[in-house]
Amino acid sequence: MSGARVLVIEDEMQMRRLLHTTLRGRGYEVELAATAIAGLDLAATWHPDVILLDLGLPDRDGIEVCRRIREWSRVPIIVVSAREAEADKVQALDLGADDYLTKPFGMNELLARLRVALRHMLPQQSQDSVVRFGEITIDFQRRQVLRAGEELHLTPTEYDLLRLLVINADRVLTQRHILREVWGPGYQEDAQTLRVFIGQLRRKVEPNPTQPTYIRTEVGVGYRFQLPAESQT
Repeated sequence: MSGARVLVIEDEMQMRRLLHTTLRGRGYEVELAATAIAGLDLAATWHPDVILLDLGLPDRDGIEVCRRIREWSRVPIIVVSAREAEADKVQALDLGADDYLTKPFGMNELLARLRVALRHMLPQQSQDSVVRFGEITIDFQRRQVLRAGEELHLTPTEYDLLRLLVINADRVLTQRHILREVWGPGYQEDAQTLRVFIGQLRRKVEPNPTQPTYIRTEVGVGYRFQLPAESQT
């Protein structure tokens, strides 16, 4: 999305310069912040379309920055951090980050993730829309799922799980988030139940359930529904 505004909150000067040069070269407007306080100020006053957020900031942890922004804004946030621990990824995503890239990363991958995040600026699929991918058609208004024109018999929980994944297509959802949204607050630690239902869904909607095309596992974090580029709504 050429011309979109990207706010980079990053304390490493070399990384700030690299991101500034790369993004400006691709037609984005870019603002830079080296501290959490400066980043929060720009997020509130400059109104970026997407934020690239480092976690290791000198004055405040990036996790806290993410939490603060989510109190008043739904702007897409991509965490770019040297922290590799799954706990950090899960915490950032649970607090509202849309994606997570571990340093070092390739610029082509970052640009691809950026394009996905910017697509989330568009309104989510309304519940009366129809989504098609591969042989699957989902009619949200009728709560109906077809495969090659034949109705798929999903349980209410399977349907709710598939709907949550599809309307958040290309976004990583943590296990805790999925369990809370589909099963309720009391089930947030029941990862085994989620794995069972993910397996059931894959057997029903995937061309090859043992090599999933759509419902992708983010190891140690959760799941991402990968909507094909040729999908229709």
